[in-house]
Amino acid sequence: QVQLVESGGGLVQAGGSLSLSCAASGSIFRINDMAWFRQAPGQERELVAKISSFGITNYVDSVKGRFTISRDTAKSTVYLQMHSVKPEDTAVYYCNAEVVRSDYTDYEYWGQGTQVTVSS
Repeated sequence: QVQLVESGGGLVQAGGSLSLSCAASGSIFRINDMAWFRQAPGQERELVAKISSFGITNYVDSVKGRFTISRDTAKSTVYLQMHSVKPEDTAVYYCNAEVVRSDYTDYEYWGQGTQVTVSS
């Protein structure tokens, strides 16, 4: 089995910074894409940023220039650095990973979610 464990959420003032991390563990052969999603109350879950195994990144337009996604392949960990945060960034943030397991089967995993609240 594979688990994704997130950390780093919390309360931050508008204009401030916050960092999230997500570590994968378990029967992992390889991790392909890793990503961060978020879901605000009453809204659908949306992709915030994604990073491929080659380090290629893409972002939703609303966070471009403010958020940075990165990964440490050796640690099976993905990070999200959030700068110049805005109240509209308030949401539960979820880590996502496409994992090739030790038995060579592919599966998509989700973290438990971490709350990010930006005060105005």
